[in-house]
Amino acid sequence: MAYLIVNAQVWDGENDERYPAEVLIEHNRITAVARGQGQIRRDGAEVIDGGGMTLMPGMVEGHCHLSFVGPARNQDLGEIPPEEHLLRTCRNASLILNHGFTSCYSAASAKLRLDVVVRQEIEDGHLAGPRYRAAGPEITVTGGLGDERKQHMNAESFGMIADGPDEIRRAVRLCCREGVDNVKINISGDEFVSYARAEVTSMTEVEVATAVEVAHEWNKRVAAHARAAASVKRAVRNHVDCIYHCDFADEEALDMLEAAKDRVIVGPAFGLVHNAVFEGEAVGMTREVVESMHLPRKLEATCRTYEQMRKRGMKVVIGGDYGFKITPMGQNARDIGHFVKFFGYSPAEALRCATSVGGELMGHKGELGVIKTGALADMLLVDGNPLVDQSVLVGPDRLAMIMKDGKLHRDPRGRRAERERIAAE
Repeated sequence: MAYLIVNAQVWDGENDERYPAEVLIEHNRITAVARGQGQIRRDGAEVIDGGGMTLMPGMVEGHCHLSFVGPARNQDLGEIPPEEHLLRTCRNASLILNHGFTSCYSAASAKLRLDVVVRQEIEDGHLAGPRYRAAGPEITVTGGLGDERKQHMNAESFGMIADGPDEIRRAVRLCCREGVDNVKINISGDEFVSYARAEVTSMTEVEVATAVEVAHEWNKRVAAHARAAASVKRAVRNHVDCIYHCDFADEEALDMLEAAKDRVIVGPAFGLVHNAVFEGEAVGMTREVVESMHLPRKLEATCRTYEQMRKRGMKVVIGGDYGFKITPMGQNARDIGHFVKFFGYSPAEALRCATSVGGELMGHKGELGVIKTGALADMLLVDGNPLVDQSVLVGPDRLAMIMKDGKLHRDPRGRRAERERIAAE
């Protein structure tokens, strides 16, 4: 199938501004991009009139939890029976594609095989969902983020608990055996658990080194939860590929990240902290609770850190720990506006974090998250200009077209016909 998109304002994932252009898609690739109109022959191609809307790359969720299906507590995820959990994860996969995310990089699955099964259903064409890099559960240590047990009572959460290099090695191998693309390790704690707080580095140097060594031997990428400065340094030293949060990175940690910026991608996962601080009342998090968890302090630290990340030229992806009750799946594109408002990014810089940088994290540098000849045909047609108003990307209403791998998940021609029908009534 070939499509020719005409009369569109193209934002290509690389430039700072839009420009009028036509784009030709054949099979699953972009085969021509021509500025202006009437430059590309239409032979054999279905023509889509962009109506002056913004044609941009499909968005990439860089910190995705498809199997986080609205829990209020971490242990809620352990209590969902696997059958229901799989169905709800499938619904999240379709929901996030409907919201313009054509690719997602998993930052952990709540149960070992949920991500892997959903990824395969998408790849086999049985489920509408994004390109997906599947992960296993977050590998953590006793008392770390993801360990909800008590001495007198077992409780499952989203963590796979492993202590010492031998158990870490086995946990990583287990995830690899079951078919994950990414391995996730929790090097630091977090305010959202009662044991190890965010500035506690709970996973030892040898445990981190072992996890990365085994994962890389199996050709898997490693992502890490790392809020404490020491945990960030531990991640950099041991060649973690994607480092999340980094809220409390000190000057030494920032220097190390900058020195490794050609190989390391970072992501603040800011949505969870933002919503807790500014919108927590909606889910019963009073101001007193939020302050007792020191979340305003964490928010301020994150803002300072990512202002520095921007200045130092770090590669940063969006993705804000969406999927909890306080961060409903579907709000994911709010991160783009957060980068502008809180971190000082320009709109184009923030959009690149949601497209071309994410494409690199997905393993498709230069061919995903961009509109150019040879790139994969993942694109959105947006009714509005996200360079002016980033909120047009939040929610599906302004997404006239969603194309993934050269196939129309949402056809703008049907949308136009429906509007014309309503106007005629």
